[in-house]
Formats: sequence, structure tokens, C-alpha cells
Amino acid sequence: MKQNIFQLALVVEDYDEAIDFYTKKLHFTLVEDTAMSPTKRWVVVAPPGSNGCRLLLAKAADETQKSRVGNQTGGRVFLFLHTDNFEAGLPKSPRPRRHHRPAASKRGLGDGGGISGPLWKPLGPDRTSWLKKN
Repeated sequence: MKQNIFQLALVVEDYDEAIDFYTKKLHFTLVEDTAMSPTKRWVVVAPPGSNGCRLLLAKAADETQKSRVGNQTGGRVFLFLHTDNFEAGLPKSPRPRRHHRPAASKRGLGDGGGISGPLWKPLGPDRTSWLKKN
């Protein structure tokens, strides 16, 4: 039997702000955005050209979940984004807002505490490209 991790859920503060971050800042593809109820949506994004693991953007439903937005792993890096072209594969640094750090830094992509979810580390083919560039 062959198995793989198909999708990870990320707790986000707001669906539309998270979609904007992942699609406009990281250039991910919006795979699905389906209303499940007046307050719940099934929102899935994936890196461009990827047929691997996707991200389900799950809006925090209560204070406990809201406290985990951007800190789902206790401050550890949660996701690693591999690219075959480090220079072309990274987004331009977004203007910081609402706790956003610049998109590519030694700490990684993402904000670690705002709307977009956990910290990211961009990795090139040799898995050390982000160290060389930052």
C-alpha cells in the first residue's frame, strides 16, 4: 500500500486575508474555495505546479484556535517550501503589516503570528539555499 500526506490544515485568522497572502505573496494556486456554512469555508491552496501536499486554510473558530494562528508549532518552523529555482521561486518581500516580517528572511517565509500562518523555510535543490541568500 502506498500512502502520502495529502493535505495539512493551517489555522488562519481570516479566509480572505489568508487567500490573499498565499496567492499574491507566495503565488500559490487557489485550488478550492467552497462555502460550507454561513461562517465556514473549505479553502485549499497549493504551490504553483505542485502535485504534492496542499494546505487547507481553516479559520479559527474560538479563542483557543485564534491563539494558535501563526504559532501552531510553538515557535518552530512548521513548513518547508522546496523550489527548483530559488531566485525565481521566492516572492518579493511584502510590505510588513499586522505582524508580518518580510517574506524571505533568515527566519523564513510567513509571519509567525499574523494572518498567514506558521513560519516557512524556503529550500532550494541543495536544501541550504536560504542560508546562502540571507
